[in-house]
Amino acid sequence: MTENATEVTAAGIARLAGVGRAAVSNWRRRHADFPLPVGGTGTSPSFALAEVEQWLRDQGKLVEVPLRERVWQAIAGHPAGAVQALIHTGCALLLVRDRPTAWLELAAVPDERMAALLPHAMEHVLTDRFGPEADTGVDAVPSPETSGVHTALPSEVPGGHTALSPGAPGVHTPNRAESSAAEPSAADSPAVRAAATPDGRRPRADRAVHTPTARDLMPSVPLLRAAAELAAGIGAGQAFAFLLGRQLDANPRQYTLTPAHLAELMADLAAPPPAADRTARRQHVRTVLDPAAGTGALLRAVHGPAALYGQEADPALAALTALRLALDADTPRGAAPGPDLRTGDTLRADAFPELAADTVLCHPPFNERNWGHEELAYDPRWEYGLPARTESELAWVQHVLARLRDGGTAVLLMPPAAASRRSGRRVRAGLLRRGALQAVIALPAGAAPPYGIPLHLWVLRRPEPGVRPAADVLLADTTGLPGPTTAAPEAAPTGGRERLDWPAVRAAVLDAWRERADVEGVSRVVPVVELLDDDVDLAPARHLPRPAPGGGASGLGEIREKLAETLRLTAELVPPAAVPAGSAHLPLTTVGELARAGALRLRTGTAAPGSAPVPVLTEHDVLTGAAPAAPAAPPAAEATGTGTDADADETVLLEPGDVVVPVVGGGSAARVVDGTTAGAALGRNLQLLRPDPAALDPWFLAGFLRGTANHRQASSHASTAARLDARRLHLPRMPLADQRRYGERFRELAAFEDALRTAGRLGGLLVQGMYDGLADGTVTP
Repeated sequence: MTENATEVTAAGIARLAGVGRAAVSNWRRRHADFPLPVGGTGTSPSFALAEVEQWLRDQGKLVEVPLRERVWQAIAGHPAGAVQALIHTGCALLLVRDRPTAWLELAAVPDERMAALLPHAMEHVLTDRFGPEADTGVDAVPSPETSGVHTALPSEVPGGHTALSPGAPGVHTPNRAESSAAEPSAADSPAVRAAATPDGRRPRADRAVHTPTARDLMPSVPLLRAAAELAAGIGAGQAFAFLLGRQLDANPRQYTLTPAHLAELMADLAAPPPAADRTARRQHVRTVLDPAAGTGALLRAVHGPAALYGQEADPALAALTALRLALDADTPRGAAPGPDLRTGDTLRADAFPELAADTVLCHPPFNERNWGHEELAYDPRWEYGLPARTESELAWVQHVLARLRDGGTAVLLMPPAAASRRSGRRVRAGLLRRGALQAVIALPAGAAPPYGIPLHLWVLRRPEPGVRPAADVLLADTTGLPGPTTAAPEAAPTGGRERLDWPAVRAAVLDAWRERADVEGVSRVVPVVELLDDDVDLAPARHLPRPAPGGGASGLGEIREKLAETLRLTAELVPPAAVPAGSAHLPLTTVGELARAGALRLRTGTAAPGSAPVPVLTEHDVLTGAAPAAPAAPPAAEATGTGTDADADETVLLEPGDVVVPVVGGGSAARVVDGTTAGAALGRNLQLLRPDPAALDPWFLAGFLRGTANHRQASSHASTAARLDARRLHLPRMPLADQRRYGERFRELAAFEDALRTAGRLGGLLVQGMYDGLADGTVTP
């Protein structure tokens, strides 16, 4: 194996072959010629990609590795790390898109020469998009003669020009002033290096994307060639978006993401009302700032022509985000400058101290303690009061207001505690008195990470001199909106990502903001004077009582009628008296034996809520009898590859007659899939048993799987939970006719159980509604 060869983990092998990770483990045990690990750890080894691909081909398990997978594996195994490889790839893709002819000429030369010439070409496109880079004391773009790379070049490249000769078609040839700014040499003086570009942009040391050196690019040249080939098929922007998405998915704890649907909602809240004229709309989105840019989701959500500004403390993430934004832009080179994204700590070292933006969108870091409380005590941005050490979010609020033009609008994603902590009441009072706070909107849990907390949106507007502050604030609460499968009044919303009906949340938030009207249970326009008490608590739930269960007093009658009807049905479904039977010793078999005999198939669920274009049946649904929730939005990733039924790591879709059992928790439960549930995806921690109708009755199967003793003998107990091994579950051997007789009784028991659940939900709503009605005077004793 060559040094610095691309490595791949077991999960990567599974993705290449279109199988599950368990299949890869089986291959390693069963095949002595399986490639040996070349790195990683004992629990997570890595293998040489070339050796793995050859082995898969020899075994007939791999026809062709998709190009995008090959490129991603090259990035994941890059000797400088995946992040640095992505930055190199983004710079190259920007060159491919903006100067395709120059790229073709560069790609025609050997790797060493290409690595030596790439920095100069990249510097041109990076300067076009991000402005010139200031001299930091180290040449960012060394000349080929001083880079330490052998630069022997064939006399000519196809077309009659050397790769970067002045006459090469499509290659930008700067004048002397431009050359001195873009290509540093020993003759450069500080005055020349500080010269601005012809469009007035001055060199900056905090430019997000630094031009890589030839030495850094040398190991990346094969990767860049492959990435350019991928871009030729799907476009440079789509290629980089796919690769960056893989990096974010592979490191979920390293990055705090703003979901795309939430980013679009925040951008819409900051836009003018639909009735505003086009001139006002264009003017409103002319300048947009995100001072905590992260992955750039908020800036990408801005529609229409806009000058985008952003700052990110993590230099590597800032570079990736800047490249993603530049590659997303559909403007031709020279039509408009690219996004102005800079690196640095926003609160301590603001990169845009003179900016007066039309719009600011921000998802700030939460609960920071080391945000600069001591050194920033006398900062002029604290117009509304010095934030306490524990109120970093209120420091971001005031920074955002300081970077708005008079009358400009900002939308921030905030933790709910920022609306009610006593340590922040002075700042909140100042925001209210000055009219800077326009709205506080509570979102349902699951809208954004951390997904278990109902986050808030704060809508701010910088006060205009001479304009009287607003006398009221909009408070809205969407946490009580029903999920997509719980719209009926008898069904209680459960919350969480899998239950979030995002279109309903979006519509409720935008309607409340644009209409600024009192809507029972959703929004209320609260006078400022009512909020200026000792606590200055802005939590919408405190000032906006949740709607009474069942729709208040007027809906209790309907709930009562439904309960009475359900109780009548339940009484009809009560099982007949049990008749004792003698001790029966039926011959037994196991689910594993039936699977080996072909009487049923076993599948394991892998789908997470929101990861599939269809509803996902979850463990909670099986335990409670609920219907699977509809997907909140179409998934961004394409479908996975397919493999064999036993090994495929693809989404498992339910069919009528399937039996689903949870594998974690220790409770006995089984669900037979009917026509309303068919087509949904099988969720995690669920096992599917698909019986052959000619050999097994599904209700017979589900009924015996629910036996308490059966579950106990098939479960293994860890320190905190039990895990079911479905293959060890027992079933009696009996003819199909007898199975159906048992199955009919099990079906009747399941219907009785569903009726009891419905009666319990309706009874709870009726009881709580009566309590609330009597307590608030809407129901007479």
